[in-house]
Amino acid sequence: MTPDLPPSVVTRDGVSLMTRHWRANASSSPVGVACLVHGLGEHSGRYEKIARHLNGLGWDVVAYDQRGHGRSGGDHGVLNREDDFLHDLSAVIDTVRDCHANLPLALVGHSLGGLIVARFVAALCDPSENVSWRRPVDWCVLSSPALAIHISWFQKCLMSTVGRLTPNLALRNGLDPSWMSRDPAVVQAYQSDPLVHHKVSGRLVQFMLDAGETVLANAARWNTPTLLVYSDKDRCVDPRGSAKFASLAPSSVVAPHPFDRVSHELFNDTDSGNVYSVLTEWLSGRSLA
Repeated sequence: MTPDLPPSVVTRDGVSLMTRHWRANASSSPVGVACLVHGLGEHSGRYEKIARHLNGLGWDVVAYDQRGHGRSGGDHGVLNREDDFLHDLSAVIDTVRDCHANLPLALVGHSLGGLIVARFVAALCDPSENVSWRRPVDWCVLSSPALAIHISWFQKCLMSTVGRLTPNLALRNGLDPSWMSRDPAVVQAYQSDPLVHHKVSGRLVQFMLDAGETVLANAARWNTPTLLVYSDKDRCVDPRGSAKFASLAPSSVVAPHPFDRVSHELFNDTDSGNVYSVLTEWLSGRSLA
């Protein structure tokens, strides 16, 4: 049995990131370890369903509440530096590797988490990029990644002025809970969850804009096997970002699966069975040989 993940991981600037660990449902060694990276305003506890599904496929699953989210430290929606999320992920990966030294690693990111995972993996396409947070990754799954976001020209102007003067001023993110899922129970749980918040700062939005551009700029030389699942009807993020990434990335490396009958949270929707089937089939074909 693999060791327990520590209850928290401390970042480079002293923020404690609280962790979760779901063990594979098998008496033998896990086939791999999946690290879940959640979206804006939510927390890792909302990923029990997909974690248990991965457990059933033989995967150990770990997750963490990002800074300013859930049970972790930091102010809601605020980054001290634009690359905080990437350094945080590298710290979590280092801890995961300590506990699962010989297991392949898959990153599974949703929404903002999908953007963070994609930006993290994009650095593997460009070894000349001078970043200390680069870490090897075997596979990744991008769920409704925020490779593009719905932002107007006026809002971009505000970002370049007010956003730069007060980068950590946190305002409401403007996301309607009803956009998350077509399942009323999921929406109700989201609305009543005391660990969910609705804040975002200028620096965080700027990170999203910059990271999305970098991912798309590196799409043509993508070299990490990737499953991309997204909704054509997404209102929380702009699905055109995923479509563009899919059109630019090598088809031998990136497997895109757009869906038209689900909302933003594909794995928590009324028609999520098809999404889980795609995930299961793709993971069953992964091999390091």
